[in-house]
Amino acid sequence: MREIAIGGREKINLETWERRASFQFFKSLTEPYHGVCLRVDCTETYRYAKQHQLSVFLSLLHRSLIAAHQVENFRTRIVEGDVWRYEQINGGSAVGRANGTIGLGHYQFRPQIDEFVRDASIELDRVRQRDDIERYPEANLIRYSVLPWFDFTSISHARDFAHEDSAPRITFGKITEATGRRTMPVSIHVHHALADGLHVAQFVENFQHALEAPDFQGI
Repeated sequence: MREIAIGGREKINLETWERRASFQFFKSLTEPYHGVCLRVDCTETYRYAKQHQLSVFLSLLHRSLIAAHQVENFRTRIVEGDVWRYEQINGGSAVGRANGTIGLGHYQFRPQIDEFVRDASIELDRVRQRDDIERYPEANLIRYSVLPWFDFTSISHARDFAHEDSAPRITFGKITEATGRRTMPVSIHVHHALADGLHVAQFVENFQHALEAPDFQGI
């Protein structure tokens, strides 16, 4: 199935790939993404972040990346018509600025949550000082957003249908507390040529496990 290995990614042989039929069917749809909204219990990661004075958002993002690395379909991307599986997936997110505008931050994955949040916090501060929008040049990215004002039950995303993009989109919502537990809504959108509902379910299960053990690397 794997044809060529180049710099941390492997090219998939489309002739022998088990998803070739699904890939051919879904890749050319006008809207190839499908998504779900659900709730996760983030109590342990929230507590860990507060106890260690870490950004809650970046801590949640890190646990999500841990889960993504455990599901091959979340590490697969379409690049110029070819399909590649990446060894490492990084994070990117919208970053709010003091003047009400946003930029884009990009965070290199680190297995340890403390190291990841430390480095990502530096990137957040850097983006907040700029006035432009920088696009991440590679495909090995998951696109994150956070809507801390909304306990949402559905969501949509802005997309450029003329631009090739197959990265998952994950959005965190407002964290709420009840009976001593903290939960938040999460939306997950993936490219159907690369991932089905089963793979989203695998990601969600791994994400919940990662949230329950915030200091566990898991990969």
